[in-house]
Amino acid sequence: MKVIKNVSLIGLGALGIMYSDHIAKKIPYENLRVIVDEERLNRYRSAGIYCNEDKCDFNYVTPEMDVEPADLLIFAVKYMNLEEAIRSASKHVSKDTIILSVLNGVVSETDIGNVYGHEHNLYCVAQGMTALKEGNKMAFIQKGILCFGELDEEINSEKVERLKNFFDKIEMPYEINNQMKTKLWSKLLANVGINQTVAYYETTNRGIQEPGEMRDLMISAMKEVLLVAECEKVNLTYDDISYWLDVIATLEPNGMPSMAQDVKAGRNTEVELFAGTMVKLARKHNLDLPVNQMFYDYFGK
Repeated sequence: MKVIKNVSLIGLGALGIMYSDHIAKKIPYENLRVIVDEERLNRYRSAGIYCNEDKCDFNYVTPEMDVEPADLLIFAVKYMNLEEAIRSASKHVSKDTIILSVLNGVVSETDIGNVYGHEHNLYCVAQGMTALKEGNKMAFIQKGILCFGELDEEINSEKVERLKNFFDKIEMPYEINNQMKTKLWSKLLANVGINQTVAYYETTNRGIQEPGEMRDLMISAMKEVLLVAECEKVNLTYDDISYWLDVIATLEPNGMPSMAQDVKAGRNTEVELFAGTMVKLARKHNLDLPVNQMFYDYFGK
């Protein structure tokens, strides 16, 4: 079985910094390549990148540089930057490259697979992390886990075993789930409810932890995901909402999800991945999703 040696990562948001920092401490410097354009390269070298107040020493490469292809390629950009990131990573992909996307939503793997071939993908959900990024500084309290696997299999594929062996070697927290279609949709349900509601009210997690209008709106958005999932033949139930309500109860009350952080910082949001996905699929199935349509109209204005 081929061993994962060279790792390439593109996207230094909160997750990209956290995972790059972890991997950089576990493998030789030259074996982790962080892909950046010239503008970012100059900015990162000048101002630095910080993870929990420690300055990161990453091996930066530009898309034009000739490199040995990656055994593992990780996409950690925002969805609105994915098309450019796919182009930028072209020299890092060979026939044996495993591609892992830690993006939110259920469409990034399709976009990547349409360019490089779906046989490269393992499907992934990043969950349980508590992270905040402001400028070039990222801080996390909990690293969470990477849940990965195949879309619909009974046993581990060779790709899953290769990645498992690598994560064991570098002590990366993970969980294997080879029914990732349902897992991806369950995380989408959470993001549609949690991210959009907290961002809409421009507040913190406390608002969705306490009974009231805000929590009710979040649950209504989640119920709309159940309607779409049923039409898409995805096995989501109200138990998935109950699971995420239990998770919400454990969140830091003064913390906020990534979309609320984007709104606060004046950045573009991932509404296209959340309400946008729901609204498009609702049209396909002749469904009415008033809450997600409201979110889509509000954040897309």
